[in-house]
Amino acid sequence: MRTKMIILFLSLFVCIGISANGGIDKQIFTYSVKDGNTLQLDKYSLKNETVNEAKPCIIFMFGGGFANGKRDDNYYVEYFNKLVNKGYIVVSIDYRLGMKNAGLQTDLMRSVVTLNNSISMAVEDLFDATLFVIEHADEWGIDKNVIIANGSSAGAISVLQGAYNISNKTKLAQVLPGDFNYAGVISFAGAIFSMDGDLKWKDAPAPIQMFHGDADSNVPYDKIEMYNIGFYGSKHIAEQFDSLNYPYFFHKIEDAAHEIANDPMVDNLDEINIFIDRLVLDKKQLMINTVVKQIGKPIMKKDFQIEDYIKANSGN
Repeated sequence: MRTKMIILFLSLFVCIGISANGGIDKQIFTYSVKDGNTLQLDKYSLKNETVNEAKPCIIFMFGGGFANGKRDDNYYVEYFNKLVNKGYIVVSIDYRLGMKNAGLQTDLMRSVVTLNNSISMAVEDLFDATLFVIEHADEWGIDKNVIIANGSSAGAISVLQGAYNISNKTKLAQVLPGDFNYAGVISFAGAIFSMDGDLKWKDAPAPIQMFHGDADSNVPYDKIEMYNIGFYGSKHIAEQFDSLNYPYFFHKIEDAAHEIANDPMVDNLDEINIFIDRLVLDKKQLMINTVVKQIGKPIMKKDFQIEDYIKANSGN
């Protein structure tokens, strides 16, 4: 009887210890106020953890066509919790939604300008949030040299556009410290929008991981061009990186549409961890291409026009 009581006591003690030191801690901070918008971020980390060394940080941007979405959607939070339990600190941010009140625009050029401005605003907010993280890195136990930008759909467009701005030392990027670069960028169905023709990389960007379905009607998988305007997707970026010898990890899913903006958060955690471990932390100079074919899935339409993509990213 005495032995059973001791075992019961020890079990209770262990359970209390796990409860006290386990779980995820979420803290909310305001990082900027712009255009009447209070922009906040959520920091996710392990509760009551003793920080022995600084951790990598993943800054996440939600999707929603620059018109909808929220930083703490339940689907995202489940993904964040998995990342935190893998040893990362996650920061999920608000950003201004430039398409929210744009309405349906029948003039193509006006739509192009509105989309371009919306992306620029989102990148500006990403950079301000990144600067806020850098300024609080010591306090939060974050390694300033291992900050990774990650986004879904419109958020993926924004983090890729951010990498492109840093590579080309644009005015938007000047808010960041002069020697700053993301340690890596992870895109779930993203692309880069340009009003200056094809993409030109002045400096090598951070290693980029791209997940994309080749039948995506929301964000171009390859590229779409009209005059000097272009929307350049994962396939095109990977082909450029091949010729430039830049490290990347491209995960293509055949006959998949825009669900790839969300699916990797559940289906591809192993690939995400491989990317971070090998290309980000170990700085391996690798080009990785993976192709997933879903057996028995019908062939899907893959021919879309720039109007389709603009409409999909206007929330209409």
